[in-house]
Amino acid sequence: MNFNTTFAEFPKEVKLLIGAFLIVLSVGYFTGFRFVNETTENTPTGIQENYLGNEDDLEAKVMKFKKPKREMLTIIHTHILSMSVIFFILGGLVSFAKLPAWLKKSLMLEPLLSVLLTFGGIYLMWSGYHFMRYVVMISGILMTTSFILSVVIVFLQLFKRNKAEI
Repeated sequence: MNFNTTFAEFPKEVKLLIGAFLIVLSVGYFTGFRFVNETTENTPTGIQENYLGNEDDLEAKVMKFKKPKREMLTIIHTHILSMSVIFFILGGLVSFAKLPAWLKKSLMLEPLLSVLLTFGGIYLMWSGYHFMRYVVMISGILMTTSFILSVVIVFLQLFKRNKAEI
């Protein structure tokens, strides 16, 4: 799975465009990550309460109610579409990186699988399969780890100096 072209062969302007894209993409991704932390406290219970509510918890600091079906479908629809495009583009960039084949394939495919597991898991949890909150959390961690690794690898290889340039 090797292309003949690598980041070293890209024109400087294209490297700058990709670098700027990675920075803006990361700001957007981690803003969303911050929102998830605010709404779920990054815990399985917080994830469940965010979608199923916590009306039964009389000691809850913030009262939350079960999300209606239309809102759930909108959340799942928009996130699966947008995140699949994000990880398709990022996977395309990873394809130009010099990496072992197994790592390259993992970074290209794992986040797409995690998108399905995370948002499919959210819907299943909302539908009554409460154990899916753990699948959602684990797949979210894997998706974020893949995102960070992919961005760091692409960014480092994008601006790595060739020995011929020195």
